[in-house]
Amino acid sequence: MNTRDASLTLFRGGVLGRLSDLFYRRPAILLALLLGPPLLWIGVVYVGSLLALLVQSFYSIDEFSGRIVREFTFKTYLELLRPSNLDIVLRTVLMAATVTVASAIIAFPIAYYAARYARGWVKGLFFIAVMLPLWSSYLVRVYAWKLILANEGVLNWGVSKVGLSPLVEALLSLPVIGGPSLTFSYIGTFLVFLYLWLPFMILPIQAALERVPVSMLDASGDLGARPGQTFRKIIFPLALPGIVAGSIFTFSLTLGDYIAPQIVGSSRLFIGQAVYVHQGTAGNLPMAAAFSMVPIVVMAIYLWIAKRMGAFNAL
Repeated sequence: MNTRDASLTLFRGGVLGRLSDLFYRRPAILLALLLGPPLLWIGVVYVGSLLALLVQSFYSIDEFSGRIVREFTFKTYLELLRPSNLDIVLRTVLMAATVTVASAIIAFPIAYYAARYARGWVKGLFFIAVMLPLWSSYLVRVYAWKLILANEGVLNWGVSKVGLSPLVEALLSLPVIGGPSLTFSYIGTFLVFLYLWLPFMILPIQAALERVPVSMLDASGDLGARPGQTFRKIIFPLALPGIVAGSIFTFSLTLGDYIAPQIVGSSRLFIGQAVYVHQGTAGNLPMAAAFSMVPIVVMAIYLWIAKRMGAFNAL
């Protein structure tokens, strides 16, 4: 053995050996070395940015000079209670809630079939079909739906072929949700959101239904329960954590999105658009920060309720 090999052997047996013994005797040191850098990154970049938003939201803007007044005040939050700003908040929360409920209604039978009946290559095909839209660009999907919902789009063409054009016109004539076309209406925005976030509802529900024992369903039938009773008493309560887990994704993603309403929808703002306008065009950083805190507070309450319902066990 030459000098170089002997030095390497001594190093491996000495320094590395002592480090190995140290980590074995004190695993907390190893855990700190492994988790320290990512936790530091999250603390500085993520939590730090949220704290910066929180601080900015307690500032105000001078109405004459347009400069930010860096003094603690609730003036900006009080401005959120103005009818125009409160309308933006309520509109966004209502849209998020509607998309979440519709996603759950559509996703449940799909997830139930995948959990109870799909086997082998069929189940693989199911996962590919659910995940395939997520493999394409977000902007491509939104712009594709803008073309689909246009007056000359494939949706209106198909509706006209089956004689349902009067129904679409009746929907577009409704106040608030209607508009000149599906592209410029809340109905179109709702359809785009539903398409974008539906996979995030299907997968958690399917995972929750996979854990429902088949023997429990068989026992319910043997005891004389009708299918409706089995669904209400067994399937739905056991699948509820998965539904809530999926709703966390659909609700939060809809709540903070500003690109889809910018491309498909009316001129009325959502929270994400309001943040973009106040931060960019208007230059009102305190108001943008205050609007940014609204989804955070709403989701904090929502996650607290979801945790009480055991949703995190289905994630």
